[in-house]
Amino acid sequence: MATDYDASRKTEDEQKEESLEARRLTSGDQDKTSGTVDEDEAHVAESYELPGADLSHETLDIEVTPERADEFTCTSCYLVQHTTRRYTPSADVCVDCA
Repeated sequence: MATDYDASRKTEDEQKEESLEARRLTSGDQDKTSGTVDEDEAHVAESYELPGADLSHETLDIEVTPERADEFTCTSCYLVQHTTRRYTPSADVCVDCA
């Protein structure tokens, strides 16, 4: 280990304080809840969408266009790709999945 002989020397008290700080940081004695925010659990639970929920009253604003003649659907990732992205002419697999 390299020693800097030009650095100012610290007193024993300063060295003890530094070692105590280092131990405190590495031991994990910090407050575990200091980074959390208190929230009302009922309010947070209202924002979750449950699986199988009735969404029949919802309308979607997405326009679906049919697959074009120069496109194919990859059988691995199910993304619609241009024919130039096909791995081989005989397989419906894109370059990324192959």
